[in-house]
Amino acid sequence: MKVVKTVSELRAALAAPASSTGFVPTMGALHEGHASLIRRSVCENGRTVASVYLNPTQFNSAEDLEKYPVSPAADAALLEGLGVDVLFAPDYGEMYPEGYRYRVIENGFSGLLCGASRPGHFEGVLTVVMKLLNLVRPDRAYFGEKDWQQYRLIEGMKEAFFMDVEIVPCPIVREPSGLAMSSRNRRLTPDELSLAPALYRELSSGRTVEEIRKNLEGAGFAVDYLEEREGRLFAAAFLGKVRLIDNVPR
Repeated sequence: MKVVKTVSELRAALAAPASSTGFVPTMGALHEGHASLIRRSVCENGRTVASVYLNPTQFNSAEDLEKYPVSPAADAALLEGLGVDVLFAPDYGEMYPEGYRYRVIENGFSGLLCGASRPGHFEGVLTVVMKLLNLVRPDRAYFGEKDWQQYRLIEGMKEAFFMDVEIVPCPIVREPSGLAMSSRNRRLTPDELSLAPALYRELSSGRTVEEIRKNLEGAGFAVDYLEEREGRLFAAAFLGKVRLIDNVPR
C-alpha cells in the first residue's frame, strides 16, 4: 500500500491506469463498518483508494473535534490488510490551500435532520467530498447508510454538478447488540455503551414516533430529532456528550 500525504504524491500514485478505481473516504478511527466499504471496493474495482482525513470544517463543535478518536497507525494497518492500494492522508493545508474560502452549499435537505442542529456541517462535508472526488477521480465511491442524509446529499451533489462517479450506498454494520458501528462509540462510558443499543431497538420496534421518543427519553437519551422521511425513520440522540445517529426502513 502506498501512503501519500500531498496532492502531488496522490496524483503520481494514481498516474498508472487501472481497470477501475474505487474510493472510500473516511475520517479515521476505523471499524468494521469502514472495513465493509473497503471490502466491497476491493471486490468491485481493480484499484482501491482510501483517505483518512479528520475534516475540521464539518464540525460545528470545537469540543467534538478535539475529542474525536484518532488512531493513524491502526487505521493504516487495517487498510493495508484489507488490500487498499493507496492511502491518502493529507493535512488541512493540503486540503484547503485557499483557507476554506470556496464551499459547496445545498439549500434544502441539508437544513433538516442533522443539519438543523449542526449549522455548517454539511457545507464542510460536501466541500471536502467534492475535493476528494476531484482528486481521486474514482469510478465508484462508497458511503455507509448510517449517514443516510450525508449519502443522499452527496448523491445530489454528484447529479447537480454532473460528476462522473457512481455513489454506492452500503448497508449499516451493527454490533451484535444492534448498535450501529460508529467511531464515536469509543467515547461512550461502559454504562452508556450498555444503554446505547436501545436506540436501534426502539427505532425498529414498530411503535409510533411519539412512543419511541417517550421511551428513549425515559431511558436516559436526550433526543435531538426523531423523524420519518423517504420511507425511513431517522434519529439522533445524545448519551452524555456523545451524539448517536441511526435510521431504519419504516
